[in-house]
Amino acid sequence: MIVECITVGPLQTNCYVVADEVSRKGLVIDPGGDGGKILKVVEKLGIEVSLVINTHGHFDHIIANKEIIRATGARLAIHKDDEPLLRKGGGLMFLGLIASSPPPDLYLQEGDEVKFGQAYLKVLHTPGHSPGSISLYSPEEGILFCGDVLFYMGIGRWDFPGGNYQVLMDSILHKLLTLPDETIVYPGHGPSTTIGQEKAHNPFLTGL
Repeated sequence: MIVECITVGPLQTNCYVVADEVSRKGLVIDPGGDGGKILKVVEKLGIEVSLVINTHGHFDHIIANKEIIRATGARLAIHKDDEPLLRKGGGLMFLGLIASSPPPDLYLQEGDEVKFGQAYLKVLHTPGHSPGSISLYSPEEGILFCGDVLFYMGIGRWDFPGGNYQVLMDSILHKLLTLPDETIVYPGHGPSTTIGQEKAHNPFLTGL
């Protein structure tokens, strides 16, 4: 599987271009700004983008939705519980910025499989940072895209509207930390990590 991380937007969001190596069919996860930069990577890799996925609806993960969709003809997917955030432009303002996104074309829910070429990602509903936060897991590749749920040595914020600390911890403990220790974690911000690393050393999780 091709995985290309591009750091974009005012909050340095990790956008991921993910594709099947053989067919070059793929998707864009969390285009949080700098649409032109993302599209250059798509072109360089020769990826046919059929889907844009927002792991959640906060503005810093949706800023370039419109630009990527207009350029590629891709559909937009999000969990239904975060559609209200999407429609409000991300629900948060930063330096007066607010995002404008097309409406979703489809909803993703727990257990769905997003297929592109011979590859697929399984949808895990991991609320707590926002009601509709999702993570995307490839059992075959051992990789996880988790948005703002889990970070290297950290966890997502729960103090935004719709956030909940206990729900967030339940998502991490019962959906993410049950994955194999060697699973590579690609978060919405910051460096990648592994499930085993976070189990052993993340100060928010040790001792639980």
